[in-house]
Amino acid sequence: MENKMFCYQCQETAGCKGCTRVGVCGKRPEVAAMQDLLIYVTKGISAVATKLRAEGKKVGSEVNHLVTFNLFTTITNANFDKSAITSRVVETLKKKRELLEQLDNKDNLPEAALWGSSDESEFAAKAAGDKVGVLSTKDEDIRSLRELITYGLKGISAYTKHANVLLKDNDEVDEFIQKALAKTLDDSLTVNDLVGLTLETGKYGVNCMKLLDEANTSAYGNPEITKVNIGVRNNPGILISGHDLRDLEMLLKQTRGTGVDVYTHSEMLPAHYYPVFKKYSNFAGNYGNAWWKQREEFESFNGPILMTSNCVVPPKDSYKNRLYTTGATGFPGCKHIPGEIGEEKDFSEIIEQAKKCTPPVELEKGEIVGGFAHNQVFALADKIVDAVKSGAIKKFVVMAGCDGRARTRSYYTDFAKALPKDAVILTAGCAKYRYNKLDLGNIGGIPRVLDAGQCNDSYSLAVIALKLKEIFRLDDINKLPIVYNIAWYEQKAVIVLLALLYLGIKNIHLGPTLPAFLSPNVAKVLVENFGIAGIGSVEDDIDLFFQK
Repeated sequence: MENKMFCYQCQETAGCKGCTRVGVCGKRPEVAAMQDLLIYVTKGISAVATKLRAEGKKVGSEVNHLVTFNLFTTITNANFDKSAITSRVVETLKKKRELLEQLDNKDNLPEAALWGSSDESEFAAKAAGDKVGVLSTKDEDIRSLRELITYGLKGISAYTKHANVLLKDNDEVDEFIQKALAKTLDDSLTVNDLVGLTLETGKYGVNCMKLLDEANTSAYGNPEITKVNIGVRNNPGILISGHDLRDLEMLLKQTRGTGVDVYTHSEMLPAHYYPVFKKYSNFAGNYGNAWWKQREEFESFNGPILMTSNCVVPPKDSYKNRLYTTGATGFPGCKHIPGEIGEEKDFSEIIEQAKKCTPPVELEKGEIVGGFAHNQVFALADKIVDAVKSGAIKKFVVMAGCDGRARTRSYYTDFAKALPKDAVILTAGCAKYRYNKLDLGNIGGIPRVLDAGQCNDSYSLAVIALKLKEIFRLDDINKLPIVYNIAWYEQKAVIVLLALLYLGIKNIHLGPTLPAFLSPNVAKVLVENFGIAGIGSVEDDIDLFFQK
């Protein structure tokens, strides 16, 4: 049967092979085709921008922001709106034509750099052809590496975009994104060339996460140990989900004094750890769990929901009129709140709707504790080092990453429960929802689950590991009493993985399945060079990690 689409960029891809009729995420074939075309033209403008720089000409931030926004738009569960994606294609082609006019020499540019149309029927024809999309690369190993690099670049772009809205840019990161995208069009590059580019992508992954860490902490202070309420109040509320702290800041300012409370959801939970947000009395707490439970939890919230980044699940009709998107997100029939970098967004429509809604239905009571980013952990360094030296803490287990719908992800809850009492979990990302409400206790006052924050805050976990290496005067980061058992779902987790590999960390276990986009030969390279492995049973993995 002929494929209606082909996508295998996320962990839940059909049969761990690829979605060919409709995305498991809910993405329709026509949306998938337009996303493929958007990636194609983004690679094209990147090739032109790279050549312009080679001629000594400047490429401005407008182009940089366009490229990162385009890549962010195509991340899993970000944008399901075909018309919005088509507009991105049109805008990109227009800007590319402007850049082409500035080139002195157009020789040796790839077809993607020269192709241009403003007619949607031609878009559809191009996207249906053999020059666009994953399967346009025929060699399985080259295809695998090109996609691995592209997905890493999507992750970099997502994190860079969040820094950009806080008016922080890194030209070197932007230049690399465009150079690497252009190289995925270069048929002269070998498997070895692309393996090298993959590791270089990891290097810039570290740089982009450092950029975002600096942007967040300079704007909102260093995260600190915080108890977060998971119950509800009696006021109407707005639920904010995704990752964008700047959107949260604008929403909190605009709701102050209105009688409307603001709750975080999923990856926005770590916002509570930042000192600046604690001054808002209308910042009520965290509601619900990881992104994939939103269809039931959004229904019971009663008030409007603002999606600031990826992790949108196609909404039920019962709350679709309460779901708003902004930034790179979009869903047909849902109101989109516009706003460019540096602009103040207008959330008045959301606030007015909230005032007419009943308060949220309470899902649970209690508190959860987080805020263990690198600055806070360094403040506890003496206590942690003493616990390690005394043997009270035998091992740290990095369980960062993503959550998802697959039943096999119960493994991570069971694994956390089965850990020896002298093991401490280091986490970041929504994977923590599998165990952050368990009563795992503490070791000498150090909680056994140290939550550093969002998925991008995996950077903190790397910084902590490097600091421990320094403290214990080790010549190899892999000699630390740290094991890595990471859950992944989408492309931001891909760049976290590549960043860890670049830092020299080996023997990472990745689950619940290995990525479908890794060809057997590419997977073999990762296994032989870095010790990448999948997960087994909880019992076997506990025995493996703790050598029982």
